[in-house]
Amino acid sequence: MKDDYLKELENNIAVNFENKHLLITALTHSSYANQKKDVKYNERLEFLGDSVLQIVISEYLFLNYENKTEGELSKKRALIVCENSLFKVAKKWDLGKYILMSTGEEMTGGRTRVSILSDCVEAIIAAIYLDKGIEFVKEFILKNFMKIINMAMKSQIILDYKTKLQEILQKNGETSIQYDLLKFEGPPHRRKFFISVTFDGEVHGTGSGYSKKEAEQDAAQTALIKMGNIYE
Repeated sequence: MKDDYLKELENNIAVNFENKHLLITALTHSSYANQKKDVKYNERLEFLGDSVLQIVISEYLFLNYENKTEGELSKKRALIVCENSLFKVAKKWDLGKYILMSTGEEMTGGRTRVSILSDCVEAIIAAIYLDKGIEFVKEFILKNFMKIINMAMKSQIILDYKTKLQEILQKNGETSIQYDLLKFEGPPHRRKFFISVTFDGEVHGTGSGYSKKEAEQDAAQTALIKMGNIYE
């Protein structure tokens, strides 16, 4: 990986690594390593990063929400560290740009795949922990996840936007919700879909994704933001 790419990412996440190899490993997907000889990839770091993230978030919730039960804290923590939350952090860092992956993985949408990006966030957390120690990584996690933590504690994190939209609209009676395919772009192996969501005779949101399901969720999320029921 080029030094300027590494420096760019370090600037994005506001961390200057002493051991650059830790960061490179964190950014290396197994598909890339499988094409090379003796190249480490990020799955072991992902394992460690998941544990570091869990303990930091657990401690923060335990110390700051004394009125919450164990069950309530567990549910909130699950929302904070879930794949979708990690994906939001990855997008904030523009992480997909920097991941080392095979051409085949990239051609099939790897740079925007939720699972790959969320796993890479955990690997970077582990790399920071190993390079800087627990106190540094704790501050790093809380800085980057504070908005997500606050949203979780206010019950503003939604995993299924289509269901949420339907629940809100049907509170005052039945409402017909329609999702329409507007267009699609790209080759069959990398097709991007564009969907609109219509209710009350009006288009209230549009969305896109690399599957119709993903595009529909994106359209529903846009509609919910427009209605003021959730925040970006």
